[in-house]
Amino acid sequence: MAVILTLLVSLVLPTRWTAKGSFIPESQSSIQLPQGIGALAGEFGFSLPGADPMSSPDFYAAVTRSRSLLERTLLTRFPVPGVTGERGDSAPLIDILEIEADTPRERLDKGVEWLKDHSAARVDNKTGTIEIEAELPGPELAATVASHMLGLLNDFNQRTRNLRARERRKFTEARTEEARKDLESAEEALRGFLSRNRQFETSPQLLFEHGRLDRQVQLRQEVYQTLQREYEVARIDEVNDTPLLTVIDPPVPPAKPSSPRPVRMGLVAGVLGLLLSVSLAFLMEYLDRSREQQPLAYDRLVRVWRRARSRRQPLVHP
Repeated sequence: MAVILTLLVSLVLPTRWTAKGSFIPESQSSIQLPQGIGALAGEFGFSLPGADPMSSPDFYAAVTRSRSLLERTLLTRFPVPGVTGERGDSAPLIDILEIEADTPRERLDKGVEWLKDHSAARVDNKTGTIEIEAELPGPELAATVASHMLGLLNDFNQRTRNLRARERRKFTEARTEEARKDLESAEEALRGFLSRNRQFETSPQLLFEHGRLDRQVQLRQEVYQTLQREYEVARIDEVNDTPLLTVIDPPVPPAKPSSPRPVRMGLVAGVLGLLLSVSLAFLMEYLDRSREQQPLAYDRLVRVWRRARSRRQPLVHP
């Protein structure tokens, strides 16, 4: 009986399809500083840009589940499942899902929660691959929404990268100018020393002073060249629109619905029904034994049961 009821319920529940896609974020190019240059730059009062903190796959998975991305997805128009024609064949996703609320803000909040419950982002820590999935009422709609979420993620990635590159370009531009002035100052000091001491090789003190000034020129030159390279990279990244997401498996319309699953639900209902039947059989056997072995306790239990049933029955007025 439970299996039959479960199968009937599965026929009433809405059918949904799950589309999946996977991608891997490409690491952004950055200047690899020579060993010791960062520390030397710190001694000279510079702070060189470090590695990109947004290269973690977990970051992209979190952005996929962010409210901003989900809201933009809900407000985007998609083809309505089962509707064809040039007019009326597309609508915002929140209308397709038939989300209802008292106010637009509450409606959007409910839509975000619904989409969070019916989408997921998983990270494979071994390969760095990120898999996203979306469960929606229609195979084509599920694939289209999942692809759209990938597109929004790539747009966010590009905007963030360009913005950070712009700030990095401004930073390195100012630091490069300072490094150039410091390099010129060090070179001027070395030039003045050489012009004043043409025979410094014969004096240990002058030879030591020459080595010190020459090292300062070399170190400041390395800092300046490193900043100059970083500045050129930032200028390129500021206008670079190359996608940084490599799609491994694009979302495609699934062949079979993901829910409901009548066979699985029927098996679960059958197991639960069997457990319930066994439990009821043990309970009846226990009551029969109690009636034979402990009649007083059994009568007390029956009176309590009848009293509880009488309290539940509604009063009938003539």
